[in-house]
Amino acid sequence: MNTITKYARLVKFSHTIFAMPFALISFCNAILQSTENQTNSNPYWWLTLLFQVVLCMVFARNVAMGFNRWADRKIDARNPRTATREIPSGAISPRAALWFVAINAVLFIITAATINSLTAILSPVALLVVMAYSYCKRFTSLAHLVLGLSLGIAPVGAHIAVTGEFALAPCVLALLVMTWCGSFDIIYALQDREFDQQEGLHSIPSKFSVRTSLYISIALHIVTIAALVWFVLLMPRSIWITIGAAIFTAIIIAEHCLVTPTRQRNIGIAFGTLNGLASTTLAVFVIIGLLTA
Repeated sequence: MNTITKYARLVKFSHTIFAMPFALISFCNAILQSTENQTNSNPYWWLTLLFQVVLCMVFARNVAMGFNRWADRKIDARNPRTATREIPSGAISPRAALWFVAINAVLFIITAATINSLTAILSPVALLVVMAYSYCKRFTSLAHLVLGLSLGIAPVGAHIAVTGEFALAPCVLALLVMTWCGSFDIIYALQDREFDQQEGLHSIPSKFSVRTSLYISIALHIVTIAALVWFVLLMPRSIWITIGAAIFTAIIIAEHCLVTPTRQRNIGIAFGTLNGLASTTLAVFVIIGLLTA
């Protein structure tokens, strides 16, 4: 296994598909509303900014997952499901993982500082949030929502990168992402319910029954759908955006049909495949809607 592959597996780079689509939605919406878009003679001025935003997303993702794997290395080694991960298996040493985190953190701050003053100021705060999640399950069952918050930063950050200020629409998207991610993370955590209880780790499934945990997951997804409706109302009227929202909602419903208290073998499909499809589909339809509105 080459070095790039090992580190890509360490940070589960494929999971970038969860937050990146929402960042792109927010970025596109901000670009279309930007006054600079109306006055800049170069129609492609936004490409450099997009590159900077994508780099920030990649660096932040590497910090979040790299630090999580380092912080959880001893726990992962005791869990049969995670014992083969890169650090417990010896594919990457703890020191190398920590260096990887530090380098990506520096690159994130430097890249954010090249965008505007607000992204520069908030970059350490963003890193603090994405790294804090790694220790939350040691003392609170709300760790799922902290993970959601760390992903929910993406659309807000993308908007700030373009405009240099906060706005309502990206904050609504952040609420959507936070509850959406928190909900499917509860489903994912069902796999480690017994292990977490034995280790004294906190999660919704380790604190409640499987049935109650899934009810909480459904409740969070209801908030997600409400936030989605709110966001759609803030956008220009477009059949594309409406279709995207409907498909996203249908996929969420399908997720709860696949995973029930008596049927948990589909957790992998519900967690990875369906949620990746949901975020990507929503982004495609919303961006088309914004560009054609």
